[in-house]
Amino acid sequence: MSQLSPDLHGKVAFVTGAGSGIGRGLALRMASLGAAVAVADLDSTSASAVAHEITSAGGYALGRQLDVRDPAAVEAAVATAESALGPVHLLFANAGVLGPA
Repeated sequence: MSQLSPDLHGKVAFVTGAGSGIGRGLALRMASLGAAVAVADLDSTSASAVAHEITSAGGYALGRQLDVRDPAAVEAAVATAESALGPVHLLFANAGVLGPA
């Protein structure tokens, strides 16, 4: 059985925890399928590096530091992504938080 890959051209994806691991892999995969990707991670260096990987491969991405425990920061990050890339169509809430802040 073959797997079909969705065409994500014209779509915007927002991925939290996208600086490494599963989030990074998903951000890169969505970009390879044509999505513009907002790469959000607590580590700004990692978020920027993944966004750079995407843009270096010819895609569209925005890297941003984001602490998902801060609702105002989440709202601001989504607003920035929508301003730069367009309305968000896909969200992958991958960031994990262990214990109290």
